[in-house]
Amino acid sequence: TWGAPPLRQAIAADFNRRHGAAIDPDRHLTVCCGSTEAMMATMMAIIDPGDEVIVFEPFYENYGPDAILSGATPRYVTLREPAWSFDPEELAAAFNDRTRAIIINTPNNPTGKVFSREELEQIAALCRKWNVIAVTDEIYEHILYDGSAHVPMATLDGMAERTVTINSLSKTFSVTGWRVGWTIAPEDISGAIRKVHDFLTVGAAAPLQQAGAAALTLPDSYYAELASGYQRRRDMLLDILTRAGFTCFTPSGAYYIMTDISGFGFPDDVAFARHLVTEIGVAAVPGSSFYRDAALGRTKLRFCFCKKDETLNAAAERLAKL
Repeated sequence: TWGAPPLRQAIAADFNRRHGAAIDPDRHLTVCCGSTEAMMATMMAIIDPGDEVIVFEPFYENYGPDAILSGATPRYVTLREPAWSFDPEELAAAFNDRTRAIIINTPNNPTGKVFSREELEQIAALCRKWNVIAVTDEIYEHILYDGSAHVPMATLDGMAERTVTINSLSKTFSVTGWRVGWTIAPEDISGAIRKVHDFLTVGAAAPLQQAGAAALTLPDSYYAELASGYQRRRDMLLDILTRAGFTCFTPSGAYYIMTDISGFGFPDDVAFARHLVTEIGVAAVPGSSFYRDAALGRTKLRFCFCKKDETLNAAAERLAKL
């Protein structure tokens, strides 16, 4: 139920090779039905009612509900543009005796931010001080631009025993519908995750797990080509959006572009997104959907560039009507 041995062995071998770790596929790894279930199983495994979970905003929309479904109260810390940085004092103030976990998504959806080693060290120091578990969503780890480097939280001093690393096949191998993800965690936490996972979904699809084991043996050139292909599309969409009048925040990873739309004169992000769909024929996600307080996202839209060239070119033609 916790994953086919060939896949767990391939995940451990890949992580250990790239990061100099000592992950044991039998004690530390649990294969789940996508990173979405991996996050939910982790939250339910570590949370008690009354706990608090720190979430950075703008956020991937599942994190807050995952905390709430687990009986915790989410506490939000804002990442501020243009670099999507957090205020160290604001972050420190969010930790207290009730804090059980902090969720870190790097590279980040929706901003494309890649947390620096210095930022992760600041978070790690607070986790050690307050005995907090870091839950890291690292599914975009291979989609990096402009020399950015991915630093797994679990590789920092004192963090292997208090980090749950979540990943999946979805983004790295362009198979988001396969729903094969996993957690890497200390043995005691892995035991709890496996119990919850067994009662949530029993196990991920067996044939796709075998395919995942094969995928993880691909050469490093595959990952380099993946990143360079997305960087070309990123630059393509940045040019399209800039020419159409958007202010763009250039992403360092993942495959999204957050934009500022205040210059277009619409009352809010939802009104402008609706206008784009109905009048222009281009869909984007309203920025307010990534914030606890909708007002913080009312001047933002998120665009996605994991598309074929002809789709991006069609968007360019339509956005010219703006």
